[in-house]
Amino acid sequence: MSRSARTGRSLLAATAFAVAALGAQAPHAQAAAPGDKDVTAVLFEWKFDSVAAACTDSLGPAGYGYVQVSPPQEHIQGAQWWTSYQPVSYKIAGRLGDRAAFKRMVDACHAAGVKVVADSVINHMAAGDGVGTGGSAYTKYNYPGIYSGSDMDDCRATISNYQDRGNVQNCELVQLADLDTGEEYVRGRIAGYLNDLLSLGVDGFRVDAAKHMPAADLADIKSRLSNPGVYWKQEAIHGAGEAVSPSEYLGSGDVQEFRYARDLKRVFEGENLAYLKNFGEAWGYMPGGQAGVFVDNHDTERVGDTLTYKSGSAYTLAGVFMLAWPYGSPDVHSGYEWTDKDAGPPNGGAVSACYADGWKCQHAWREISSMVGFRNAARGQSVTDWWDNGGDQIAFGRGTKAYVAINHEGTALSRTFQTSLPAGNYCDVQSGRAVTVDGGGRFTATLGAGTALALHVNARTCTGTPPAADAGASFAVNATTAPGQNIHVTGDRPELGAWNTAGALKLDPAAYPVWKLDVTLPAGTSFSYKYVRKDASGNVTWESGANRTATVPANGQVTLTDTWRN
Repeated sequence: MSRSARTGRSLLAATAFAVAALGAQAPHAQAAAPGDKDVTAVLFEWKFDSVAAACTDSLGPAGYGYVQVSPPQEHIQGAQWWTSYQPVSYKIAGRLGDRAAFKRMVDACHAAGVKVVADSVINHMAAGDGVGTGGSAYTKYNYPGIYSGSDMDDCRATISNYQDRGNVQNCELVQLADLDTGEEYVRGRIAGYLNDLLSLGVDGFRVDAAKHMPAADLADIKSRLSNPGVYWKQEAIHGAGEAVSPSEYLGSGDVQEFRYARDLKRVFEGENLAYLKNFGEAWGYMPGGQAGVFVDNHDTERVGDTLTYKSGSAYTLAGVFMLAWPYGSPDVHSGYEWTDKDAGPPNGGAVSACYADGWKCQHAWREISSMVGFRNAARGQSVTDWWDNGGDQIAFGRGTKAYVAINHEGTALSRTFQTSLPAGNYCDVQSGRAVTVDGGGRFTATLGAGTALALHVNARTCTGTPPAADAGASFAVNATTAPGQNIHVTGDRPELGAWNTAGALKLDPAAYPVWKLDVTLPAGTSFSYKYVRKDASGNVTWESGANRTATVPANGQVTLTDTWRN
């Protein structure tokens, strides 16, 4: 929920009501996570039943160590996402599911080998008066059975000066009732809520709005938990010249490094990827062993601080880099499409299918999910064999365990790469194509514009049919869509559905607004094709203009770079 004064003002401007109501979440921290898997999928505003299915179907198989769920406690009513960050009580009774659904989710995720982190809103209570999602009546400063006015900080004004520690930690974040976490009773109440979540099997907490509470208060609350050593990551946004520094919170757990995501945006959008050669502590960041990193989160994507799913291949490649680079412990934000910054989750948080109803499912994009296994394989290995072209083409290894190349330029990259990998066959987990490393650790490959290549020792052979294995077509079309819409391709070949829109092939939106798909076709084949847009109801819209045509070469594939024709 916490944010710098600047970030707070930008969301305040989004809507008048949000000024009185806004809440925020942030990502995960921990390079020294328990076990060997430190990547967290942040399923923002997903219902607990949908999270359970994701743990079983995608998170566990991909090797994610954690899933972070949105705040489970009872909150104010309303469709906006930020209503989840205005607690009314500590009952598990929010829009995402009740206590039974929460417990089912924890058990399902554990069965899939995924630990559960609960986003925990303990700095404040709701603004305004009303009845919560679990039926609890409340007024500001009076939450029956939990808190009254005497449990709040004495400052009843909105935070106005981030250069003043007392103002930041004792006054109200966007007019939300600020709990006095220095009080014995309040500390005990908060610890009781967190202990209740621990009793249901929760493995860790993301502490919302941490910098709005003194670090000593949080350390005291954590000491009261049934498991005082529980995984503990704190949202403390760095603001230059501010009175409260994120590093103050390192004594009790991990802290999110917001500068990491901001700098990734700057480098990917306007500088050279070659600058990332010493990315991390050398840039002035917190120690990597306690830093939580991310490309974006639900808060930063809405105020423009970071890259977002709207940033095209830069966003996807930044995710590849984050998961390949050893600094910090990564969060993969998985949210939904939005135009209104306040918009809550589609279908109240129920996810029937990825890429439907506006759900982006970044955690499941091949480019991202394949890198989770890469990171797990590379754990403990330092960066080796760095190469760059001085611009936006880079490559590096992780000792003898893994190697990645990233092409963030507009033309293809063809070269022989030097690695420290053992000789043999590998599968490029980005494309599904086989790569052979020779006895000297070298391999030769071509990367298309805006793509990556990634090898690791736990992916030595490719399973299934790789996209465009020997010959075919690589489709890429720039096409914007509304929530629930997808882009498909069809044509005069049976592999393309034979002009039947019911059999049209869905393209991958991972590099949105560019949609991509590789299709195997016989060498030398000439074919016609067009793109169609489908919505969740099955309505089909054809692009305008004549049929497109192409020919597969005798060797390899034809690369098609198109723009949707309105």
